[in-house]
Amino acid sequence: MSGTPLLGELRRLIAVEGPITIERYMALCLGHPVHGYYRTRDPLGAAGDFTTAPEISQIFGELLGLWTAEVWHGLGRPAPFRLVELGPGRGTLMADALRALKAAAPDCLAAADLHLVETSPTLRVAQGRALKNAAPRWHDAIDTLPDGPAIMLANEFFDALPVRQYQRTERGWCERRVGLKEGSGLDGDALAFGLSPDPTPEITAQAAPGAILTLPAIALDLTRQLGSRLAREGGALLAIDYGDLYGGTVDTLQAVARHRFADPLEAPGETDLTAQVDFAALARAAASTGAVVHGPVTQADFLLALGLAQRAERLANRANPVQGAAVKAGAERLIDRSTRGMGHLFKVMGLAGPSQPGLPGL
Repeated sequence: MSGTPLLGELRRLIAVEGPITIERYMALCLGHPVHGYYRTRDPLGAAGDFTTAPEISQIFGELLGLWTAEVWHGLGRPAPFRLVELGPGRGTLMADALRALKAAAPDCLAAADLHLVETSPTLRVAQGRALKNAAPRWHDAIDTLPDGPAIMLANEFFDALPVRQYQRTERGWCERRVGLKEGSGLDGDALAFGLSPDPTPEITAQAAPGAILTLPAIALDLTRQLGSRLAREGGALLAIDYGDLYGGTVDTLQAVARHRFADPLEAPGETDLTAQVDFAALARAAASTGAVVHGPVTQADFLLALGLAQRAERLANRANPVQGAAVKAGAERLIDRSTRGMGHLFKVMGLAGPSQPGLPGL
């Protein structure tokens, strides 16, 4: 067990309070104010732990910029409108989107009031560099976003929100927890998964013993807040994430370090933790607020519907052979429909206010 700074705090916390929920474990690993993963590093790119679509191809952000312009026209071209990104990474997606708006829809760009929801000080610095001419305003949460019509982009945002997990046993569904492994030596207790002693009677789903049920309570609450806002103020949300169309009862909690899967309990605070997004559950939560749900569809279907193939061809034709091959390779990676390909694993869902006529690509 790696002796990370956060591990010592977790040991002391568990020794005093007992095993903690998966939700609390994820929240501490990712968002601890001193030792949290996203508070202490830039995790993106070849030198980091993972790479997202905007880092793979500029076309991704450009298409989302053009998507924004079309949605804005459907809203009746309000000026101003809130252009919001949830979890904006390095600002690469938004920079590409704004460049596309400048070229193809300058009237939309002029009406955009840019807001970024980001808690990482390190990533805020990177976003400030990438978007220095766009005068962004930062928020720790959606609560402080100003009222008014909003178009919101959320790429790989929901999968990083902490979840609760329950395991089916002969006693019923018992909540999964993180505790201290017995007999792990004098050098310090290792972490281990365990179960609460008493089942949760509110969960009545049928499944075989050993099945894992993931409850994205934080994501559901956030979706209801966003859906209520869209129903009230107008606008749209585009969510793109690693996830499942229909939910399930398998364990999707995972850790990534140096572009490889890792043990979620190894090196807390030093690895990225995510859980597969349950799009069906998010759709139900949004619909309950009066927002209209569009999709979900696969990332491949969405990007192709927006014209990814044509844009890649034009860019490649204007580049030298080496650059052109890189453009095509990046585009192909985004729409790869193989079992482990981004085009298949990532899904796209839109939410909109009741008056929105439709959402492109969905």
